[in-house]
Amino acid sequence: MPAPNTGRTLFFFEKPSAMRQLQRFFRSPNTVCIAAEGHLLRADEPGSIRPEWKPWRFDALPIVLDTIPVSCGQNRSGQSHAPKLASIRQALLGVERVIIATDPGREGSMIAWEVLEHLGWRGRVDRLKLGALDDVSIRRAFASLAKEPASGDQDYAAYLEALCRQYEDYLLGLNGTRAISLRLRPPAFREPWRFGGVQTPTLAILANLEDRICAFVPQDFFKIGMHLDTETGAALTLWHTPKERILDPNVAEAIRQAAATWSGPMMVEQKDVRRSPPRLFSKDTLARRCAKRFGWDPQRTAALAQELYDQGYLSYPRTESEYLPEGQIGDVAAIVAAVAGVLTDVSHLFPVSFKPVIRRGAKGHYVKDPGEHHAIVPLRKVPARERLSAEQFRLYELVAKAYLAAHLPDGIDARTGISADVSTPDSSKRFSVSGSVVRDPGWRAIYGGDADAEADVVPGKARRDQEAPLVRLPSVRDSEAASASAAEITTAVTEPPRRITRGELPVVMGRLIDQVEDPEAKRALENPVNPNEPKGLGTAATRDSILPKLLKSNYIALGTGKDPAIEVTGVGLAFIAAVRQVFPSYGDPVGRALFEADLAEIGQASNRAEAERRAGAFQARTRTRLNDLIRAISNASVIELDPSLIPPKQGADRPPTPAMVSFAVSLAKRMGVRLPRGCTTSMRVCRTFLDTQAGSRVSQQEQAGEPNAVRAPSEAMLRYARRLAEQHGKACPPDIETHFDACRRFLDSGASAALTPTKKPERTKRKGKPPTDNSSRRGTRGAKRNPDTRRPTP
Repeated sequence: MPAPNTGRTLFFFEKPSAMRQLQRFFRSPNTVCIAAEGHLLRADEPGSIRPEWKPWRFDALPIVLDTIPVSCGQNRSGQSHAPKLASIRQALLGVERVIIATDPGREGSMIAWEVLEHLGWRGRVDRLKLGALDDVSIRRAFASLAKEPASGDQDYAAYLEALCRQYEDYLLGLNGTRAISLRLRPPAFREPWRFGGVQTPTLAILANLEDRICAFVPQDFFKIGMHLDTETGAALTLWHTPKERILDPNVAEAIRQAAATWSGPMMVEQKDVRRSPPRLFSKDTLARRCAKRFGWDPQRTAALAQELYDQGYLSYPRTESEYLPEGQIGDVAAIVAAVAGVLTDVSHLFPVSFKPVIRRGAKGHYVKDPGEHHAIVPLRKVPARERLSAEQFRLYELVAKAYLAAHLPDGIDARTGISADVSTPDSSKRFSVSGSVVRDPGWRAIYGGDADAEADVVPGKARRDQEAPLVRLPSVRDSEAASASAAEITTAVTEPPRRITRGELPVVMGRLIDQVEDPEAKRALENPVNPNEPKGLGTAATRDSILPKLLKSNYIALGTGKDPAIEVTGVGLAFIAAVRQVFPSYGDPVGRALFEADLAEIGQASNRAEAERRAGAFQARTRTRLNDLIRAISNASVIELDPSLIPPKQGADRPPTPAMVSFAVSLAKRMGVRLPRGCTTSMRVCRTFLDTQAGSRVSQQEQAGEPNAVRAPSEAMLRYARRLAEQHGKACPPDIETHFDACRRFLDSGASAALTPTKKPERTKRKGKPPTDNSSRRGTRGAKRNPDTRRPTP
């Protein structure tokens, strides 16, 4: 589609709401506006490309394509995007120039470019980068557009990067999922073993943590307290808690004895400690904070932030950065005044004479180059409370208060440290205690008493030893004499690493450098160009989509609570072990992060030709890796998996047998517990209850300290076994009377046999709607990145 010389310009928006925000700036009759609805094109299914690719057959792999064929997609209501594409084609007629005004970032670039390429547009293309949709930001975006004659070529490089991500994800999802499911998956496991370039190494991070937790052995360590009486009559306790924990009780006792008879001068140090405000929010850190405070999953947080961006109240939310550009320092006073007018509970902190504090550099909030997109912040345009939903306002308030706190003075604490050196046979040991009082709350006045509770810890790490509480200490002079009245040993226990939570997973993926201990790996993950954004997995726009995929595949399970912890299931551990055995690089998170860094080089190309060269090299590398993966899987064997770990087929749950219900009722009565909901109607729930309650009992010999003793079945299990045997006209095997495992195997086999359907007499059909076949209603929505996430045809 060649471009005529008409002077007409077409603005390509991602959604109608953004188009309406900018249309009020246009006055020229030569300006045309069109808006997409997200991705208008979707990747074709393999079977629609070639019929022989529809069945899942290993001998048809690898399925390799030079480009991914696309066709018209559908919106969320199932309606075709064909009319939308036709209207865009018509709008392009007579247009000389196209300005892409979709959301900034690779995804927004791809939404526009894939349509322009599909329709054969060959005219001029420029890129309008809208970091926010308020009036000031829109005018600045147009000013920047006028200064960037090559903005279209730079944006085309970003599009090629997104296209290469889709290319790899499509081919890996298609070939990897089919190959692993056909060759490595246990036959009893009906669901496919889904494979992906980002989700598989993400699962590896969680599996590594799961291994550390399972291998963790709790260990006692000791703290020594020395109770002192000072010469002025004050009483206090100093503690010896060295960084290298005391594990030997004899060493702890020797120190305690020395402390019990100590007397001498104390050392007192008093100083003011300045506490700077926390960083601003990136997409991932905002998701973590909202999960911790509100219990939202990351996708919910992202959706709310996007809604506020579309209305012009927040800056672009899909960002990796926690910094602002120095060029926005001049906006602070106006934004603070506007936001303080909305958040009336803190408006008293910002009088007319307020002068904002500006912190520059890596330890502050303003840097010369914050990256592709700056931190999420409020804008001059502020919402009226009644215009936002409750959740929208909670998110806006969280982001706005972080911005206000960033421009308030440091908090100042008056901290006092009291210490004493105790001589022991080995060396001198330092006993100490510290206390603190708030001298000036500074930025903490924004949050009140919740300021200290907002500190974030590194996910997946063990909790730190609890420090001495920051409280007011008794008045003690430096060098004041004191003597010990007593000394004690307190026993503590080491804790395993904390599980990563749902809200923390995007942060873990983005800051993989915090999860590795190897110094060489840490150096490899550093980003010299932007040290604040080390190399990680995926992108800020897509990280929150990984957890639902892992859940759907039964690789992980969520715990309970506001921000539930993630636990890798037996299926997930078996899957990642198989991947590492067959093709280790796909189970290596660090290797994947470095691979992603090479992928990002495509979007940073200086010109269009260089971007195309890098994209071609990446696609060739992807095809080579794919061939190697299929070759490795072809030589592997089926993975052995405990049948109890295999989740039930969705929709295939049946009622438990009367004997199982009777056993569950009697067991619940004897154990003093309530039957779980669904225990009398769901085979899965009932069996889980029986396995949990009956399997949790240990024999008297084991309780007496005989770990190798043979475990006997309970009386309730034996009664249930005899009843099953009587129903089937069989005799109970002799070993079930004395062996717990043999009895449970017999119960499981008997229950399965009892589930065999028998022909029942026909009943009079009830009037009403005929039953629907849910499977016939399945369809695809939008652009699909992984074509083989559905269950294979048997």
